[in-house]
Amino acid sequence: MPDSYVQAVIHLAQPAADQGLRYVAAISARLSYAFLCLTLCWGVLTATGWIQHICGRKAMRSGHIALATLALAFGVVHAVGFLFVTAGTFSAARLLIPLLPGTMARHTMGIVGLELTLAVALTAGMLRWTSYRRWLWLHRLAYPAFALLVLHSLLGAIANGRLALLWLGGITLLVPAVTLAVLRFLPVRVLERIGLVEEQV
Repeated sequence: MPDSYVQAVIHLAQPAADQGLRYVAAISARLSYAFLCLTLCWGVLTATGWIQHICGRKAMRSGHIALATLALAFGVVHAVGFLFVTAGTFSAARLLIPLLPGTMARHTMGIVGLELTLAVALTAGMLRWTSYRRWLWLHRLAYPAFALLVLHSLLGAIANGRLALLWLGGITLLVPAVTLAVLRFLPVRVLERIGLVEEQV
């Protein structure tokens, strides 16, 4: 078989492979986004104990860890998928270092958000070796990471012309996560006044 024929076949196969990789990256991004929103909701419910009587604190924590692991796994698959695209747009340095010259703002948000989330996950097991306040400060970095990843998703959907297709699912998952996150930081008096927690007598 002549070399020119093999090169022609490889040249024709590359766009199809790139399209497949982009499809995997897109699906993994959507799954990561969904699990990210669910992780935040479940984390708030675990921290506040609002539904602890339903399944117990240990089961709540295990569910939060499982959802966070899935969100991270799909997020990493999304990022790493771009390393294999033959166009060569993304190098390992571009996927790891957020502020390289020429990096788009939406990519920077995604990189910083994913790295913050990984840092939160890696430090989650450090509670027994550090003070609770320091651990909680580190764990609350998940909130800015969440905001950055939501912005990354929104800007990515706009740039790829998929916003009209994805906005309903994205907002459906985002609204409960943002609502619970806001409620998490409201003073107890306000929560009592609106009837979300019972007044302590």
